[in-house]
Amino acid sequence: MSSIIRPTPGQRTRRLVVLAAAVFAVVAPIVQNLAGLGLNQAEFAADGNTTLRVAGYAFSIWGLIYLGILAYAIRQVLPQTGESDLITRMGLPSIVAFFGIGLWIVVAALNLKAASVIIIFAALVSLLAPLLTYSRSIRSLGRFEGDRIFLVWPLAALAGWLTVAAPLNLITTATAFQALPDALSPQGWAIVAIVATTAVALGVTAVLRTLAYPLPAAWGLLGAFVAEQADGKPVVAFTALGAAVVLLLGGVLLSFRLRPGVER
Repeated sequence: MSSIIRPTPGQRTRRLVVLAAAVFAVVAPIVQNLAGLGLNQAEFAADGNTTLRVAGYAFSIWGLIYLGILAYAIRQVLPQTGESDLITRMGLPSIVAFFGIGLWIVVAALNLKAASVIIIFAALVSLLAPLLTYSRSIRSLGRFEGDRIFLVWPLAALAGWLTVAAPLNLITTATAFQALPDALSPQGWAIVAIVATTAVALGVTAVLRTLAYPLPAAWGLLGAFVAEQADGKPVVAFTALGAAVVLLLGGVLLSFRLRPGVER
């Protein structure tokens, strides 16, 4: 449950850093796109996206993710927001993740592919590890409790999207470097990436039991279906579509299988 305990000076400082990291994450792509500094995200991904890619429209989800990030951060600096266990525990991980996704824009503009893979996986792990560690506390939150709406949903949604974006970034980079192992064809590696991503996403959903996580992941897989279908790769495309459907249905079943009002 959310606490009404007022944050200490140190906790208030941490909250300000959270806000700064959130602002950096949101502003970085805006500045990069407006100023035309280096490669934009589409140009960066174009070099190596022949193995697996996601349709451009799918990236519109960042608008909702950024709104959630800002809501999470702004709530923390409001004087009426008390310090809860989850606010304390997720503070540093969210700072790492927010600075990470902002820094990813910078390294992508500079076309630093290997660095982009390291950064995006670091952002993903920095969120997934504590979300899973504190999953019991997350599941115990009430349906409309502040920490569920303004903390769990924004962070889980970001983690869900990164669960798709990180392996996509990896396979795109490996393709650009011509480093995909010859054990499988490029389409084979694309299918492996889709199946592995779906398996991880279902596993995380089974623990968190909140739809905020699988919905963005399923959206990304649907975007892969659209892109691969347009590219004339029906096997990869329908694998992605099947994965999106499985993840969506699995997310609903796993999130709502408990008694009403608890663990949503």
